[in-house]
Amino acid sequence: MKLHHTAIWVNDLALIRDYYIDHFGAKSNDLYENSQTGFRSYFLTFSSGSQLEIMHREDIPDNLNDNIRQYKGYIHLAFAVNTKEEVDKKAQELSVSGYQILRGPRITGDGYYEFETVDPEGNRLEVLYRNHI
Repeated sequence: MKLHHTAIWVNDLALIRDYYIDHFGAKSNDLYENSQTGFRSYFLTFSSGSQLEIMHREDIPDNLNDNIRQYKGYIHLAFAVNTKEEVDKKAQELSVSGYQILRGPRITGDGYYEFETVDPEGNRLEVLYRNHI
């Protein structure tokens, strides 16, 4: 069995779509819109084949999670790269672009080299590398 996609509610579809295209190389489908429900979404596909569905509807309330404190439930998306240098490069790119780096780059207790950040709407992300030799 394979996980097909992950979905998140967002306030600004264009902003979030462009962020993942510009910084993570996502490819986007055309906007899907249901005029009866007000639901709109994009599927973003990454080079690995994994997908992120970003969705919007006016009646969905804001998420009350704090991007620093952690709560039970889904907490982050993780993007794997091929080298430690790619982790560093992505952290630098996002930092220079004005995105907060929450922690890292660092080596975790379980052997990953990673950093934590947030997208423009505060959704937590990790960018990581692990040498599996």
